[in-house]
Parts: sequence; structure tokens; C-alpha cells
Amino acid sequence: MPIRPLILGALLAFPMASMADPLDANREMIKRGVQAVLTCNGLFTSGRSLEQVFDQELAYMGPHLGTADGGDYRVDENLRAVEIGNESNPPMLRAAFREGIGCVVLAPGQGLEDIAQLPAIDIPPPAQDPSTLAWPDGDLLTAAPLPDNVDAAALQAASDWAFERESPEQVTLSLLVVVDGRIVHERYAPGVTMDTRTRTWSTAKSIAATLLGILVDRGDLSLDEPLPIDWLPEMPLSEEDPRRAITLRHVLNMSSGLYPVDSFGREYADGSGLAYWAGASSAVGARSRGLVRAPGTSWDYENYDTLLAVYAMKQALGSAKAYHRFPHEALLGRIGMHNTLLSTDRFGDFVLSSQVYTNARDLARFGLLYLHGGSWNGKRILSEEWIEFVRTPAPASALRGHDYGGQWWLVPDDRDDVPRDAYATAGNRGQYVIVVPSHDTVIVRRGLDFGEQGFNRWDLAREVLRAIR
Repeated sequence: MPIRPLILGALLAFPMASMADPLDANREMIKRGVQAVLTCNGLFTSGRSLEQVFDQELAYMGPHLGTADGGDYRVDENLRAVEIGNESNPPMLRAAFREGIGCVVLAPGQGLEDIAQLPAIDIPPPAQDPSTLAWPDGDLLTAAPLPDNVDAAALQAASDWAFERESPEQVTLSLLVVVDGRIVHERYAPGVTMDTRTRTWSTAKSIAATLLGILVDRGDLSLDEPLPIDWLPEMPLSEEDPRRAITLRHVLNMSSGLYPVDSFGREYADGSGLAYWAGASSAVGARSRGLVRAPGTSWDYENYDTLLAVYAMKQALGSAKAYHRFPHEALLGRIGMHNTLLSTDRFGDFVLSSQVYTNARDLARFGLLYLHGGSWNGKRILSEEWIEFVRTPAPASALRGHDYGGQWWLVPDDRDDVPRDAYATAGNRGQYVIVVPSHDTVIVRRGLDFGEQGFNRWDLAREVLRAIR
């Protein structure tokens, strides 16, 4: 049956060049929300100084509302909250730190008195102090010479390439290399430690895929059945909703066929940016796009596709309590990722397309889970079948060089300088976890890049792997 477009009129309203863009007000609001969330998380989740936040966290934004010395913003240390803007030039945007989540943005019109309404998650502390547990379950390292297959000089050269190259818009915060389960290199920029949590951006998508894989392994979700969700707007009872053809495989392959609002450059106007930065519902936004192409036929990088899968996870788990406990119980707590916070929107829905705060060691543990075939200390957490799925090129990515799997990035067809079995997470501003099974290696790089230059993950893999024989 032909696919009938089901598109909200607002999504088709492309402005004419000669007219004022009706979405400019949204863009201004979202810009304030970006500053609110990044400042709040920088101060209260990452433990960074206000100077560091303005110099690095906010550097990619261009002009902001103020400097570290002051401006149209206010930091409330007691409430662990940030306000951006002023009452004479609304709307003001506010974000507040919540336990177990990190900072949550409030809706325009909500004030600091509404912070108590925001969700929080009670995460149980680890059974044993991680500083007393040996790596990788904990953070205790034993001094030992480098393995024979690691060239110390070449490894240092790769590290210098990452940290010291003539590229002022590329700011490497940390580099961690694990070979044969051992940390063989760990380096941090000034002002950053092994405990510093920073935003994963879209590396969060690979964490989301892992949680979904656990549910598929359990039989609670299926890759190839229609997503168990209620679509918005609802179709009349007499009509069949064509979006019912969309499966979990489609959304994890970034080929849902839904209107690609983020890919059309409107993320920070009327796309997922409204949920990220302006207090809208991530679940409502994800379920409100219309179908414009047959599912599985076209590749579009969309935050909302990931968020559809996350909403399906919520539906499969059945209750808000089970949903909020699931990431820690099923994954994070089992592999020692105790320094990781999964953020939600103000409605309590995980924003796992972008909003996770963690450190380099926790991401290295995440990479080790995949390197070890889904097992941790001999216990199965994720099936090998699921790992094979995320590493298999999405059919609709063929025109791109088969560079995308199931919320993981793959070595593109035109690269012959890195092993074909490597695969990686990738997040804005240079957040990478690179898994290389043929070299028994995990590479983690955290950054705060900005500008038009890019820090290429496969170039990094090439440089590091020169040191590993």
C-alpha cells in the first residue's frame, strides 16, 4: 500500500526568504535554554568553575548572555539552579540540578519555586567504594609495565596528536586507551580529572541501544514488530495509521521514514531542541511527526528516532518506577558505571539521544562490555546477537558508505587505514568510544570542540592503533 503523508501543517511551513522567520522566537528561547542547561550541568554535575563553563562548555554557541564576570543570568548555589535572561526580555529559561539525573530545564513561565516538581531518581550507592576495587569494576590501578605489544613512544605521540595539534577549535579533555583490559594510557586536560563528568551528547544513543538490547534479549521488545506506542496526533478510528509499520529496527537504524525535522536543520527551532532546551516533552515530540517515506528506505539522522525507541522502552517496562530504575539495575550498576547520570526531561522521560553525563572511565567500561561480547565478569548482560545487530550496516546507509549500524557508527567503505571491525559511538563536540576487537582495544576521547573543524574518530583510531601491534 502506498505511504500516505501524515504531516503536521507547522512542519511544512518553510519561510520565504523575504519574510521574517516565525521560528526566530523559538531559536532565541532555545539559545537561552542551551545556556541554562550547559551552565547548570557544568557547575553542579561536572563540578566545573564558572570561568571554565564560559570558556569551554559555552564556546561553541557564539555570543552568550554575559561572561563569567556577570550578565543576564543568575546562579543560585543553594537551589543548584541557573536562570538565563531577564523579565523585561522574556522568556527566561531556568535549569536545576536533580539527584540521579543532572540538570533539568523548566518550561518557559516556570520559576524556581517549581523545582520541587521536577523528577529525581534515587540511585543506590555502590556496594563497595570504587576507589578500593580493582579496575575495571572499580578505579584501583596496579602499577605494571606496558604490555609487549604496546609501543610507549607511539602511544605518547598519538596522545600528543590529540591534545596538542594546531587546532584551536578542538579541545581534548581526556584520552583513555584500554588494551587487553588494562588502562595503558590516561590523560586529562588541566582542570579535568578522572572524576569529571561531562555531557556525552549523541554517545548517549549507543547507551540507549544497549538498554533496548537488554529488553529485546529478555523478550520484552521485538526488533521487527510495530513499535508498542501510541502515535500523535491520533488517527480517526476509521483510518489505519501508516506509522504502525515502523519497527524498533527502523528507528535504531535511523530510517523510520518520519519527517526529518532535525536533519532539515530545524533541531534548534521546532525539533528535538524544544525538549532538550525549552521544557517540551521529548516523548510527545517524538510521536508527533508524520510519515513521509516508507520505513527502512531512507537514512536520516534524527534525535527523535532514538527518543521513539526510548519511549518504547518505557512502555515495555510498564511503570515509571521500573523505567527509572532499569538503566542502573540492568546496566550501569552491573559494570561499575557509578559516575554516570542519565538525564530526563521535566516529565521524567529519559533524553537518551543526548543527555547523559559521565566520565572517561565509565565510558571505557561501556566499551569493554562490547569488546567482551556482552559479558562482564562471566555474567551475560547483552547478547552477542545484539552486538552483531548494532555492528551491521543499516540498509538505508548504503549511499553513505555503510557507516551506520544500530545507534553505533561503523568504518565507512572509503577508509582503509583502520580495521574494518572497529565501531564507535559519536557525540557532538568530540565524544567517542571506539571499540576495536581485532586489537583488543577500547579508545575513549572526551572533548569540547567548537567551530567548523571536526575531530575525526577514525583519524584518532588510526593514530592510537599505530602504537598497538
